[in-house]
Amino acid sequence: MHPAVLPNKAAVWVVTDYDHARIALTDPRVRKASGPLSEIMVRKLEEGGGHPEVSSFFANNMLVMDPPDHTRLRKLLARDFTQRRMEALRPRVEQIATELLDQLPMHEPVDLIERFAFQLPMMVICELLGVPQESRAPMRDWSQAMMGEASQQAAVEAGQQMTALFMELVERKRVEPGADLISALTRASDDEERLTEAELVQTAILLVVAGHETTVNLIGSGAEWLLRDHDTRRRLVDDLSLMPQAVEELLRLTSPLTIATVRYTAEPVTFGDVTVPANEILLVSLSGANRDPARFERPDEFELGRSTGHLAFGHGIHHCIGAPLARLEGEIALRQLLSRFPSYVGAVPSEQLRRRRAYMVSSGFRELPVILDPA
Repeated sequence: MHPAVLPNKAAVWVVTDYDHARIALTDPRVRKASGPLSEIMVRKLEEGGGHPEVSSFFANNMLVMDPPDHTRLRKLLARDFTQRRMEALRPRVEQIATELLDQLPMHEPVDLIERFAFQLPMMVICELLGVPQESRAPMRDWSQAMMGEASQQAAVEAGQQMTALFMELVERKRVEPGADLISALTRASDDEERLTEAELVQTAILLVVAGHETTVNLIGSGAEWLLRDHDTRRRLVDDLSLMPQAVEELLRLTSPLTIATVRYTAEPVTFGDVTVPANEILLVSLSGANRDPARFERPDEFELGRSTGHLAFGHGIHHCIGAPLARLEGEIALRQLLSRFPSYVGAVPSEQLRRRRAYMVSSGFRELPVILDPA
């Protein structure tokens, strides 16, 4: 348990070991309700000299709800994110991956993040939600700002802009509904009175941001790991049916979401010999927990088939509802990459690769220049 200061100057506590991470993710005294969370965050920003305004991402979605509101909203979404329904998307995800790889140049450097790892999950989640092509262009910049990769002010502005876009889209879907998820959520809001307007818009934003950010990092970091780990790559090329197991180990090793979403202590909570007072911001280091040597033998090594119990998707009631989709996309992307280009190589030395600066996704790469050779 470590006191720390975020880039936005807010003082927080960070949990870094596996056992206490699981406790923090499930203890009912550690909460996420947006009202108290926003108040505490604003106070921390003011005390640290940061910008005392909180992004609209801190309201009206499952990430910042406690039961019973969280239970109601998650139950509504859970029926659209079952393992069975995600598997039904497999042919379309495979088609998108194939088309993206078809467009990549051979024998010259190409950025695998920009041209593949980002494009695939963004296209899938936008199609699933029914976001038209012309509305997708600014979403990456907005998403990255909201995940903490820019200033606090930029995060606030990004949240406002994405909210305006989805408010307009929701109104359009009311008039011209389709077979997409936003139309389904709109019908739930109108017919079942289970979603408020604000919840509907913010849930759509959450699904876009969370629906691609972690998968971009999984695909990019997985591809980079296999650049260096020649033995694992050779084993996977020889037997691509092992890819689902490989994805689980890559999730543990690369932790696409470095830090779990923000929580606060509703009352004093003791972790080991440290007591965190009430009304403190609490962050859980998923990357730290996933490499805790007390939980994982040889935690920095890739072990295919390891029985992990990793926390890459969190734990407890806030376990990532989109985990089946992320696993599906990661498995398809890396399998097709190795199937088509088993000998791809890095275009720059690994030490020159730049990682992202957002504290929540800092394990991801900004770019991954590679050279593809089908031979």
